[in-house]
Amino acid sequence: MAKNINKKPFDEASKLKLEIFGESFEEWLPVFIYDMYTTQVSIFDFFAGSGTDIENNLGSPLILLDKAKGENRKYCANAKKPIKFFFNEGQIRKSNELQQNTNIFIDQCVKDNNCSSCIYNYHILNYSFHELFNNPDLKRVFENKSIAKFILLDQYGFSQINEEIFKQLISFPKTDFVFFISSSFINRFKDHPYTKQHIDTSKIEFENKKPNEIHRTVADYFRSLIPNDKEYYLHHFSIKKGANYYGLIFGSNHTLGMEKFLKVCWKHDTLSGEASYNIDNNWEANSLFSELGENVKKDTIAKKIEELILSGEITDNKIGLKYALINGCEPKLFIEVVQKLSKRKAIEIIGKFNKQSTNIHKINELYQINRINNDK
Repeated sequence: MAKNINKKPFDEASKLKLEIFGESFEEWLPVFIYDMYTTQVSIFDFFAGSGTDIENNLGSPLILLDKAKGENRKYCANAKKPIKFFFNEGQIRKSNELQQNTNIFIDQCVKDNNCSSCIYNYHILNYSFHELFNNPDLKRVFENKSIAKFILLDQYGFSQINEEIFKQLISFPKTDFVFFISSSFINRFKDHPYTKQHIDTSKIEFENKKPNEIHRTVADYFRSLIPNDKEYYLHHFSIKKGANYYGLIFGSNHTLGMEKFLKVCWKHDTLSGEASYNIDNNWEANSLFSELGENVKKDTIAKKIEELILSGEITDNKIGLKYALINGCEPKLFIEVVQKLSKRKAIEIIGKFNKQSTNIHKINELYQINRINNDK
């Protein structure tokens, strides 16, 4: 039986997790509210809990509903297409509590905003994860190219999101997902039959990894499951709780989805964009050596971008921007490298150089990058 985490106040690690859930959704939703090619928006929270903790702090389903209003109701007031929320909780008692807490939240929201009713559709469900995920009607929604899907999977532990489920998630069109996973537990019990039943730990390189790198390593395992010929974007965020390391894994088949999630991650971690702690042991701001300006993550990816430009593997701006994105850096890092190489006269730019590094999918003006042979 899953542990009832809603019987006590959310700890700081849980609050951070929920904050990232909410901010990620808030970045995602308006894209599809205003997208003319999207006929419906569906949001799924498969492990919704009871909706609040014991102190009435909002849990993930109510955070999603709250974020869906937008500032001054700008999202719900402008929604011209069906927007549906599906909140699932496998335990009947918690599901009933979720129904009650959701009704209270909606009633208060309608009253506070002087509305006659909530324009969003929401459904409280009580199924096991696999029963619901494999429901034929739901599968048709997942596979529908005109329906935008945001899938939240706040599982307890690691057993629900296995290789089969992950491969299905990355196959669904117009779908972004975020799931939680207890990475430290996978490492600690990597040889246990129960763990091996759900995660092929033989494919995860735990050896010689520091504890604070465990979630990064687990994310790399899931990254390895993406077919080589598939353009897909995966990022992770590690969260430390006591001596353990947990984390989130985000997936999107679109550059804009990845841009949005990275924006949230780099807001919370200005050093590496992937952890609630200093994962790369950078010099902290205002420390004795902070003036050196070194940043392990950015410096490593910038160096690799430079090498790929000079070797002729990155030949235009869109390829370079996507490379930064795939490697967990904001795409503007690529622009910085190009400007540095241009200043050194190590490259020539053919076409009109521009500094656009957001909305990569909308970039129509490509410029070519060629190495100048006299570079030193």
